[in-house]
Amino acid sequence: MTQPPARAEIVVDLDAIAANTAVLRERVGRPLMAVVKADGYGHGLVPAARAVLAGGADSLGVAVLGEALALRAAGVTAPLLAWLHAPGTDFAAALAADVEVSVNAEWGLDEVLAAVRATGRPARVHLCADTGLSREGASPADWPGLVTAAARAHADGEVAVVGLWSHMAYADAPTHPTIGAQVRVFEEAVALARGAGLTDARLHLANSAATIALPETWYDFVRPGVALYGLDPLGGDAADHGLRPAMTVRAAVALTKRVPAGAGVSYGHTYTTQAETTLALVPVGYADGVPRAAGNRAPVLAGGARRTIAGRVCMDQFVLDVGDATIAAGDEVVLWGAGDRGEPTAQDWADAVDTIHYELVTRVGGRFSRRYVGSAGAV
Repeated sequence: MTQPPARAEIVVDLDAIAANTAVLRERVGRPLMAVVKADGYGHGLVPAARAVLAGGADSLGVAVLGEALALRAAGVTAPLLAWLHAPGTDFAAALAADVEVSVNAEWGLDEVLAAVRATGRPARVHLCADTGLSREGASPADWPGLVTAAARAHADGEVAVVGLWSHMAYADAPTHPTIGAQVRVFEEAVALARGAGLTDARLHLANSAATIALPETWYDFVRPGVALYGLDPLGGDAADHGLRPAMTVRAAVALTKRVPAGAGVSYGHTYTTQAETTLALVPVGYADGVPRAAGNRAPVLAGGARRTIAGRVCMDQFVLDVGDATIAAGDEVVLWGAGDRGEPTAQDWADAVDTIHYELVTRVGGRFSRRYVGSAGAV
């Protein structure tokens, strides 16, 4: 981390991802499905998958089938679930790649069964119940029909129903009344499935926040995502849970200049210098995933001190007012990182721009290069 930075790069610490996985796996004392969707939460799909497996993850979870197939193409052989499917999904490819799939509705099960019959390969299926998020999953009204159809296909040997699951709405608020309500609805859904003969399916409900804060939701295995990458899903300090952020986002200063007092900075002159000062140009912007809303709000580390972006973030660049600090073209600017060198964290940025760190780490990219440090999962 001491060499001169590239124009703009994302540095990912694979050992931190592995260590975070180990911390969470030890915490729950049961199997852990590591979620690596959305390009490993912006950390890189395949390297993140290998790192979590090196840290003790038992299986992997992704949203869409394309992510699962990319992992298989890269040689990742661990058990793997993909859960978000639109009509027309190529389930034959999932079966050929030994990918488990989630089903939300009877039409989805019908499409899986069509692939089973076309290929002669049985499917491993998880049934998703909507327990109060009103997002993915079969509603309580639709759940009995889905369970009946799945139990019939299970008995016929066309599918093996290996999982029953749902997703939490308020796990990041551990005392919220919806938590108990969702657990009750989930257990009712499970009881109905068990009564239909789906007695071997494993139960999973806990996301990152629940993995940290809600032991009553752990069931047969947990399904953390963002916490694997060292970010606190409760919005606090990840170190409180033994986690370390794995991503550092940094760039090299492209230009410095002295300007007088009263100089307007960036589009719309939403920032005006108060005295003669040095401005430093940082060559990344909203085309690279730096939020436009960060202007005049978000912190960076530059010249050994935290500074706030001056004026609007542009498509390709933003500006810092560094006063009389000695900063030159080529010097490092850290947008966010682990926080132990005085740099802001992704949580600091989330607080500054009124969003969540999930959005920041998954959207940053564009023309940033990505570099990996650490050896966990390296091939």
